[in-house]
Amino acid sequence: MKTVLVTGCAGFIGWKVSERLLEENINVIGMDNINDYYDPRLKKWRLSTLKKNKNFSLKRLDISKYTPVRKVFSENKIDAVINLAARAGVRSSVEDPWVYLDTNVKGTLNLLESCKEFSVNKFVLASTSSLYGLNEMPFRETDRTDSPLAPYSATKKGAEVLCYSYHYLYGLDVTITRYFTVYGPAGRPDMSIFIFIKNIDNGIPITVFGDGKQQRDFSYIDDIADGTLKCLQLGIESYRPAGYEIFNFGSDNSVELMYVINLIEDALGKKAVMKFLPRHPADVFATWAYIEKSKEKLNWHPKTTIEEGIKKTVEWYIKNREFVNSLKSP
Repeated sequence: MKTVLVTGCAGFIGWKVSERLLEENINVIGMDNINDYYDPRLKKWRLSTLKKNKNFSLKRLDISKYTPVRKVFSENKIDAVINLAARAGVRSSVEDPWVYLDTNVKGTLNLLESCKEFSVNKFVLASTSSLYGLNEMPFRETDRTDSPLAPYSATKKGAEVLCYSYHYLYGLDVTITRYFTVYGPAGRPDMSIFIFIKNIDNGIPITVFGDGKQQRDFSYIDDIADGTLKCLQLGIESYRPAGYEIFNFGSDNSVELMYVINLIEDALGKKAVMKFLPRHPADVFATWAYIEKSKEKLNWHPKTTIEEGIKKTVEWYIKNREFVNSLKSP
């Protein structure tokens, strides 16, 4: 049985990826500092579902601290690393860029150095569609990504190029996943869909930046986890020379924010009260993933439409309404 280290295992994507790995009877060593960027009780709720599986173990630590990270590698035989630990949030990174540098860049470096020392050859790095900035759509993996609009995307770019250095110098097999606006049950409370569902249900006005016509390539969590696991298999399930690959994961369907709000209204049977504010300068107007490479090389394609995904997300919210409403707002 293989063992995979998943950083950020209490986070939204890290939790779902860990869950999927455990379903495949793969040992998962989860690493997370369970910080308070948003209410830690949601992170602990996710962890509680993982801890039911005997093949899961949790290491509570900060990846920006090298010594404890190295200790985990020295004490365990690790076959692959999926680095999903990150400080997320475009707007928040403008307010406090230093913590993004520590986690997203220094943390990635600590993991890469540990992989080099302990001969862990497979490394998957979670990156972001935010790197594409103001490029022409649809965004392709070959587009220039050296003009990030915020420290969040800048530090993710830093992590990507560090990965390339370790691939070049030490033959590390690296796969970069660029995710497009991930949503779904038990998602991040600071993301628009989570906030909209909660506030619309409770009659609280929702804030819409700009005119609501901005477009996003919303990606359902199960599809994202599926693509991430396919990246892992690319390296450890079959022999191939060590590589450095980048893959987009999106729905290939950019939709207006107002359409998503309308879907939530329909699912809840309630109308939104909207408050409009100017668009944040770090926000791009639209995102749209070109996913032909992911389809061709990984045999991956999104299976969940935005209509189906919103319905499932609202159903989870209704089932867990009391718990969700007890969470502190970001």
